[in-house]
Amino acid sequence: MFSLGNALWMLAYPLSWYTSFPAAIPHTGPFNSHFVRDIGVVYVCVAIGFACCAVHPARTYAIHLGLTAFFTGHALLHLFDILSGNLPHSHWLIDAPMVFLPAIIMIILALPAVRKPLAASS
Repeated sequence: MFSLGNALWMLAYPLSWYTSFPAAIPHTGPFNSHFVRDIGVVYVCVAIGFACCAVHPARTYAIHLGLTAFFTGHALLHLFDILSGNLPHSHWLIDAPMVFLPAIIMIILALPAVRKPLAASS
């Protein structure tokens, strides 16, 4: 639901999302409404993928791996930008709950030892 809400906010009010989302997004570069909306479309796709995984966990491992790749890649980009000085060190804490933690959770849920019991219980 968070991905869908984020997507709708990005699509409907890109400037509001850019300036008001609690992640210091202006640190990443200048505002571009088209780019924010492009990423909003990505988050709609992410929301659809999460919905499919929630409804059919035993049959959606490939979708989960795609979502994991997206969240992990996003986290790695933030990590690189922090370590290289492109983002201020304050982003360690700013990005922890909405960038790093989701990637870690997705990786853990992708592990067969974790995923199989979850899929079997559905």
